Amino acid sequence: MSEDATAASATHGAWTPEGETPPPMPKVSEDAIVTMLKTVFDPEIPVDIYELGLIYAVEIGDDGKVKVEMTLTTPSCPSAQELPSQVEEAVRMVPGVSDVEVEVVWDPPWDQGRMSEDARLALNMY
Repeated sequence: MSEDATAASATHGAWTPEGETPPPMPKVSEDAIVTMLKTVFDPEIPVDIYELGLIYAVEIGDDGKVKVEMTLTTPSCPSAQELPSQVEEAVRMVPGVSDVEVEVVWDPPWDQGRMSEDARLALNMY
């Protein structure tokens, strides 16, 4: 098979006597998910939610379903409604993601010790 044919079959379905087969689902990249999570910012803090330590877990299923466990800085966070939906929208943009579930958890509670070194430097909290 030529390179062009191989590239085409990777992005389009293949035809067989039984009919067309769908193209294979691309494997979801954890790095791509982290990159997209770093585009979401708490509007009150000039640091992305990943560096703030608000993301507790990311699970990627073989079927492209992604589950994100996250928290907020406080239960009374004014961004409690918008941040989880922004996380969902950002993760949905990653190639191969078929569905996204974002769960806000409160245990363990967030504290400043969860922030990355970069976040501490940006906020002068070193």
